[in-house]
Amino acid sequence: MTGTWPHINGCTRNSVPLDRRFRVFPELMQDRDYRTAYIGKWHLGEDGPVGRGFQHWISTDDHGDYTRYLTSKGFAPDKPNGRFSEVAVSNLPIELSRPKFLEKHACDFIEKHQRDPFILVVAFVEPHSPYNGPLNDVNPLDEVELDVTATIPESEDIPLRYRLMREWQQAEALLDRERLPSQLFFGITPDEYRSIKQRYLGLVTLVDQSIGAILGCLERCGLTDDTIVVHTSDHGDSLGAHHLFGKETMFEEAARVPWLIRLPGQPRPKLLPFPVSHIHFVPTLLDLLGQSNHAQCAGKSLLPLVHDETAPPQNVCLEWAPNRTKVKKGSRLARRRIIKRAVEESTRTVVSPDGWKLCLRDKDSNELYNLTGDPFETRNLYSNPQHASVISRLTGEIRRWQESTNDKLKL
Repeated sequence: MTGTWPHINGCTRNSVPLDRRFRVFPELMQDRDYRTAYIGKWHLGEDGPVGRGFQHWISTDDHGDYTRYLTSKGFAPDKPNGRFSEVAVSNLPIELSRPKFLEKHACDFIEKHQRDPFILVVAFVEPHSPYNGPLNDVNPLDEVELDVTATIPESEDIPLRYRLMREWQQAEALLDRERLPSQLFFGITPDEYRSIKQRYLGLVTLVDQSIGAILGCLERCGLTDDTIVVHTSDHGDSLGAHHLFGKETMFEEAARVPWLIRLPGQPRPKLLPFPVSHIHFVPTLLDLLGQSNHAQCAGKSLLPLVHDETAPPQNVCLEWAPNRTKVKKGSRLARRRIIKRAVEESTRTVVSPDGWKLCLRDKDSNELYNLTGDPFETRNLYSNPQHASVISRLTGEIRRWQESTNDKLKL
């Protein structure tokens, strides 16, 4: 929401308050006539987005508006601190689900401000673990396809932190078989992977339905031809790929996300044949609204690409900072000192226009993948001397990116 890199704004994990020095999207606009609302999850501190360019906030955080809504409907929190667990929320009927709650408030805002220029952010939590919801069976189980790397033996030629994640998740899956009615978080077998993915797709459908209802509200209000719609996500989910679940890796399943833009009067769909970076998200939004880019933003508008102007594809850079990686007690994957070092690793990654992905780390092993020939990242080529020139070239690209973004991490 700021157009800045995490190593610059300091928000390298969830719940870190965003420093007030950094403006968020509506604050970067010169035009202040817009009515603004943020509806949904906010991972940048408990104060929320109100007073940061957003005039209205409906919270789905576990202490906010959604909790009060469920309480008003006669539901009692199942946690000692007076909040609802994610498992409890996942068992609610569709009419009480979070997506339906967000859908209603989004439509209320649109109807109220249909005669005003507005900026509305609807931030869905789903699809997310626990993998459970009111549409678990909407996609037939026998039609759910697993990722290639979920069906082949586990690779050991990946960073130690990833292997520690896998070990801990599999240990939790064994415990979940005894303490939960179904695998809501992790699995071990292909059948468990498929069941989890089926329920994940049900959550995707749940969100799809609410997005469709919000678009329908725009149409009913006669706003379709005057409204820009943007859809994206903050992360993906491994769903058994590489025998992992969740995010927190640089694998494509976790790091690659959609970015869709619907423009009024757009005559035909267009697909960019190369990946782009989220660092360009805010500059593109500003440009879509006729605003000039702000000096705070590290990226640039991609609107020229949408309007069919030609431009050479650029590198896409990604970063990872240490987070709350959980480790199985008594893990024997490495010595305790090496494990502690690995879980504190930072990563800098570049995806090049010619299809290479290089991941360099300060405290763990590196990776190189040829996404053109190996799109599922089954073969780590970093130790292959035949690719030394590619590694040298892409290392130089990462170094230049670090220098241009004032990134001090030593790799």
